[in-house]
Amino acid sequence: MGAAMTKINDLTGREQAFSAAARRFPQAEFTIRRLMRMSEDFYDLCGELAEAEDALARVPQSARQPEERQSEWQELIDCLANEIGQALAEHGGWKPGPVSPG
Repeated sequence: MGAAMTKINDLTGREQAFSAAARRFPQAEFTIRRLMRMSEDFYDLCGELAEAEDALARVPQSARQPEERQSEWQELIDCLANEIGQALAEHGGWKPGPVSPG
């Protein structure tokens, strides 16, 4: 696989990682972008969230016990989202609690 190929996938991966986090914390987009640049760990969390959401969406209904597989992915997604939320809260980009109505 060539270097140019990796660069394209990397950019797509970065955008997917950002989108996954931003969907959950839309009021923290600036902080998400900043933390993704500053912290490899935070970037990885966002990337894992994007991958888990993708995997959840692709659980085949024909699979054995699809509900069980879906709930496992959902549990992972919730856990990752929680970690991302904690990191954002630590950096002042998001406050846990009720989301104020638009």
